[in-house]
Amino acid sequence: MTLGKIKGIASAMLSGALIVAMAGCGTTDSSESSASGASGAGATPSAYDVSGISKDDAIASLVPSYIAKDGKLTVGMDTSYAPAEFLDSDGKTPIGYDVDLVNAISKVLGLTPDPQTATFDSIIPSIGTKYDIGVSSFTVTKERSEAVDFVTYFKAGMTYAVQKGNPQKVDATDLCGIKLGVQTGTTEEEEANSANKACTDKGKDAIDVQSYKQQTDVTTALVTGKVDALYADSPVTGYAIEQTGDKLQKLGEDQGVAPQAVAIKKGDSATDQAIQQAIQKLIDDGTYTKILKAWGAQSGAIEKAEINPTASE
Repeated sequence: MTLGKIKGIASAMLSGALIVAMAGCGTTDSSESSASGASGAGATPSAYDVSGISKDDAIASLVPSYIAKDGKLTVGMDTSYAPAEFLDSDGKTPIGYDVDLVNAISKVLGLTPDPQTATFDSIIPSIGTKYDIGVSSFTVTKERSEAVDFVTYFKAGMTYAVQKGNPQKVDATDLCGIKLGVQTGTTEEEEANSANKACTDKGKDAIDVQSYKQQTDVTTALVTGKVDALYADSPVTGYAIEQTGDKLQKLGEDQGVAPQAVAIKKGDSATDQAIQQAIQKLIDDGTYTKILKAWGAQSGAIEKAEINPTASE
């Protein structure tokens, strides 16, 4: 779930919007954080200040040597999935609430965060080799749980968006016959393909599921009319609506609220425990809530980080 290339008119609108955060995406309480949008409308996004977080020796001792030996926590991220993980105005620096949480977790573990941009569908296959962990708004599913371990840190539903005024008269309860934009490898793509099959099985027009490697390109496709609707995680859809300057609107209610989690090498119980305890510490001391509030994502907060929760299909 990631930021990407934008062309033409959409480029001018979307890239500018992603550089300048709107007031609703931040907090004006400078005493609590210096996270994105902290100075209000027109502020340039910046990382949450984790300098006050101390290493927890007991939790850090759980980190296996293959991760701890170089002092870094290498994290695979699809940096096009604002406001969770995307690129700052320099086009290089990852920012977002997932990035801030990774920075905070790394401080607890006494490691230096090393977030690396990747396409969403390439992250899980590379965990344990190229990446120590993956943090990229991964919804916990049965299929993914067969490939990696998970530690939960957030919950989110999925939401449709259409152009303002819904000119194509899209009905969220009947998508047969529309052009639907999704990001490659996401739960939304899986659900869109299942919905398409249901349409054709009933003899209705197929859903033209258009899959894009980067979430930003999905948004661009909707703004420019290449698709009739998009389908993405609820915080991502909400952020896209804000950042496109009144060009889009939400359609229908959020679907299927489910946990999102850090992906860890399958069977690596030591790292599972280290990440779970680090997240729980941040939840308990309030840092976690401050980070989410800074990005307007507090509705996805959880109270308990869990290892390998029951997965959805």
